[in-house]
Amino acid sequence: MEVAAFSIHRYSMGTMHVTLLLGSKSDTEFAEKITAVLAEFGIANDIIVASAHKVPEKVIEIINTLNADPEPQVVITVVGMSNGLGGVAAASCVHPVVNCPPITSYDEYSVDIHSSLRMPSDVPLMTVLHPKNAALAAVRILAENNADLRKKVEERIANVKAQY
Repeated sequence: MEVAAFSIHRYSMGTMHVTLLLGSKSDTEFAEKITAVLAEFGIANDIIVASAHKVPEKVIEIINTLNADPEPQVVITVVGMSNGLGGVAAASCVHPVVNCPPITSYDEYSVDIHSSLRMPSDVPLMTVLHPKNAALAAVRILAENNADLRKKVEERIANVKAQY
């Protein structure tokens, strides 16, 4: 998957959508684990790199564009270390924001996870550690108002349960 260059008209309005905001291009491979699950459900998505620390003006432009779209959507942030991106997105975005930090080691996890979990009040950032679960959380949020997608979620749940 190619990382999208951000533009105002980067996807067609009028469809359910998930935007993945990455703090770094190096997180693309991790983000693709999320987009693979979204593809199973036929959910359109984009990957955009926009560090809240290095290009905060770009992040605000992206969030303002997303806020102008009334269609159902979820934002998933993929960022480790000092997670400014998740908090900035959640503080300003009218759509749900799920954070999925790309943790690759226990040492990294024990240091970096707190920047994703400890958000100030009025910054509703949800953190999900497993990329598949982050995608499924987004799918379930979008399924709340879409009967076809809800049926797909129900079928997936039934398939998982049938394995046990």
